[in-house]
Amino acid sequence: MLYFTESDVRRLLPMAEAIRIVREGFVKLASGEAQNHPRRRLILPTGAVLHYMAGASDRYFGAKLYSTHAKHGAHFFILLFRAQDGQPLAMLEANYLGQIRTGAASGLATDHLARLDATTLGIIGGGFQARSQLEAMRAVRSLSSVRVWSRTPQKTQAFAAECGAEPVETAEQAVRDAAIVVTATSSKDPVLEAGWIAPGTHINAMGSNQARRRELPAELIQRADRIVVDSMMAWTEAEWNDPRLIELKDIVAGKTSGRESPSAITVFKSNGLALEDVVSAGFVYESGLEAGIGRSMAPLYS
Repeated sequence: MLYFTESDVRRLLPMAEAIRIVREGFVKLASGEAQNHPRRRLILPTGAVLHYMAGASDRYFGAKLYSTHAKHGAHFFILLFRAQDGQPLAMLEANYLGQIRTGAASGLATDHLARLDATTLGIIGGGFQARSQLEAMRAVRSLSSVRVWSRTPQKTQAFAAECGAEPVETAEQAVRDAAIVVTATSSKDPVLEAGWIAPGTHINAMGSNQARRRELPAELIQRADRIVVDSMMAWTEAEWNDPRLIELKDIVAGKTSGRESPSAITVFKSNGLALEDVVSAGFVYESGLEAGIGRSMAPLYS
């Protein structure tokens, strides 16, 4: 059994490969070759939370477990097993892996939903998730302009300097007339207004995976022509009958169309699937074996 550190994952999982791997995972999810169990949370009186989620593809299965505390940060790990016989294969530190697979899912959705001539990107948020989102957008579209705004001016300036983006002073300046919009925040309330979004825009909303948080206003959801999700389990049963609501796997597998017209507004609401973690961890494991990267752990069984 091998152990992979954050630095190992950074070295072994480039964004272009992550998008390809996540694409394959969604195709297998559509065909029934892959499974996904939704995220669960164990909430402690101390404010600490344990999150856990599981998934399986044709070759691997596993679980991501992570702890969070508002005052003390988060700690992410993945346990990877071989599907054929249940053999434990690896444990991975998974903070960076989570960032890049989240970016990869947005990149995959953008490749299917954004206009082919989309070259302008507006980002709300200046944290680590926003960085992998930008990397993914650059992997699927040739961007001529990237504007960024966050609630903290220092973060905006640092992000812009590090990532080659234009810092702006308001959220509206970031997203108005942008062909692609990314919201990567922890906000509980909408971070933009529907009127700022032009016809033909594609939006990736990835900052929230909890029911009490929403980055997009209801008016924008009502205007959208396509609302794509990574899993229907993130929505209430009543909303499943909305014909605009589609799972990403069905678009990737060619079962339904993505963008239907140049003027359509499309939204990808990303919550993050364990399947994305498992297929990414499987790639890291295989690449690590080839490169001789990964630390051997003591056998689990004698």
